[in-house]
Amino acid sequence: MQDSSKIRNIAIIAHIDHGKTTLIDGIFKSARLFRDNQVVEERVMDAGTLERERGITIKAKHCTVEWGGYKINIVDTPGHADFSGEVERVLSMVDSVLLLVDANEGPMPQTRYVLMRALRLGLNPIVIVNKVDRPNADPDGALDKTFDLFIELGATEEQCDFAVLYGSGLQGWFVDDLNKREDNTKAGMDDLFRTIIEKVPAPQAEMEKPFLMQVCTLSWSEYLGRIGCGRILQGTLHKGDKIIRTHTRWKDYDQTDWEIVSTDTSSCTHLYVTNGLIRTEVDAVGAGDIVWFTGPENIDLGDTFSSPELSGEVLHPLDIEEPTVSMFFIVNTSPFAGQDGNAITLRQLKARIERETKTDPALRMDDLGRPDGIKVSGRGELHLGILIEEMRREGSEICVSRPEVIVQYDSRGKMLEPMEEVIIDVPEEYQGVVIQKLAQRKGELKNMENGGTGVLRLSFRIPTRGLIGYRGEFLTDTRGLGILASRFVGYGEWVGDITSRSRGSLVSMDSGTTTSYALENLQERGTLFVKPGEAVYNGQVVGESSRNKDLPCNPSKRKQQTNHRSATKDMMTVLDVPRIMTVDTALEWISDDELVEVTPLNVRIRKMILNSDERKKAKARAGVVESDEDE
Repeated sequence: MQDSSKIRNIAIIAHIDHGKTTLIDGIFKSARLFRDNQVVEERVMDAGTLERERGITIKAKHCTVEWGGYKINIVDTPGHADFSGEVERVLSMVDSVLLLVDANEGPMPQTRYVLMRALRLGLNPIVIVNKVDRPNADPDGALDKTFDLFIELGATEEQCDFAVLYGSGLQGWFVDDLNKREDNTKAGMDDLFRTIIEKVPAPQAEMEKPFLMQVCTLSWSEYLGRIGCGRILQGTLHKGDKIIRTHTRWKDYDQTDWEIVSTDTSSCTHLYVTNGLIRTEVDAVGAGDIVWFTGPENIDLGDTFSSPELSGEVLHPLDIEEPTVSMFFIVNTSPFAGQDGNAITLRQLKARIERETKTDPALRMDDLGRPDGIKVSGRGELHLGILIEEMRREGSEICVSRPEVIVQYDSRGKMLEPMEEVIIDVPEEYQGVVIQKLAQRKGELKNMENGGTGVLRLSFRIPTRGLIGYRGEFLTDTRGLGILASRFVGYGEWVGDITSRSRGSLVSMDSGTTTSYALENLQERGTLFVKPGEAVYNGQVVGESSRNKDLPCNPSKRKQQTNHRSATKDMMTVLDVPRIMTVDTALEWISDDELVEVTPLNVRIRKMILNSDERKKAKARAGVVESDEDE
């Protein structure tokens, strides 16, 4: 067991794309974790396929480096607001945080959130101003804004007296004074390691007390079952020791009171600590160590594990914020079900989502008694979209509904809805269309900053409903030059109806294979989602109408065969490139009466009710007057 005075436990927190995972790459190289001739991929901590494709961290990762005789446990956390549940859990395992701030952008919405969580836990952050080598970088301005944020969040005098480092994670150097060295690019990471050793307190280690820890992260092994991870708060744990598991839960959404649900006894069968990126099995661990363990049949997030001597000492459940967005996951019932993958049953769907909820505390599953599906809730569209993409790559076929916000009611019965703080960096020439579109979605402009570089920073407060379906439209309106970041800030009064989509759908009224002849005529009436030779079915959405009405069409219509044919007529058919729908763009685009059909090979959009006559009857029963679909 390592001497606890030589252990440092630290997490890296920041807004998305501010350089957390790249910083760890530099730390690994500086600590010589890899051989000189070893080929190492960039962002080595982002091991998941989706993480590498999207360039984001989804799951918190734990690694260890050695420097100057000290063992430094580092936790890389997600930067996107939809995965902030991961941040909340791991902060209870560490004694300090490295707060990364982009020297150009300064503090962003998620910077505020993760810093607030760290300050509430009493941690003293170390501030790192990253990317100081970039054009338009303003390290001093970014530091001033960060200090203002500390004050605004109610930091103590000790927390405000934070250490500061400047540098570039990509180039692998950090210094405690930008003016101290002439060539900072040769400085390396020594100042960073030295600051961590000096400023991060050693874990409070009371080895003589009975064993006590709380599970903060979960993993799964086909051979070992569920694996729990957490920091040992006191005492020691040996392989084979008897341990008591106490499962707790919050009694209400306000998380003001909690209760013990169950208690059981088991044995610890395997113990692991992290060396570099690899888990190494050990026989014993002590207070201050971050460990992985197996043995108990059931291990849940927030569970207290203790020795039999401490059977009465229980830690409160982890403080996890509730989901704000939900959607229905439905068994695939389309005519093409089972052609691309495994059309799973409702029982299999429930089992898959339930397994996900065991490792993701921000995810909820509600069985509302529907014979074809369940309600799944998460922290945002991206959170749920990642889960759908994972299931798709596992070979499953499912249908999902349009995301909806989760409303609450105050003591007077007034409806409340989730609200977001949105910060947008946009070139000046596009500010008008952005302000106009967000105003239509009930967004309220709170602040506007002009840094003199031709880029404005706009700050809005907007209902979460107003952002659903807007991100793709925003990229189109700003020609891909705008940057939009948001975070959940609480619940506010319901603001009324919001019109998000102004155009209808092109709905196939027949099944068959699309033809160039039919699509050439259809593209004059809207934007197509399909290409020639693609199989479609009755009720499938094949494009976006140019009008605000659904338009029935026959994309598989063939040209009438005659004996009179122009030699060059068919050569003149020119089709626009269809809009390719991904899971994320489809979820943003669909309306309330549509579903996204997700299979391993295709992403299709369809009407909930495929038959047009049945759709009319359903609208009539709902009191909706809609004669446009037949025009």
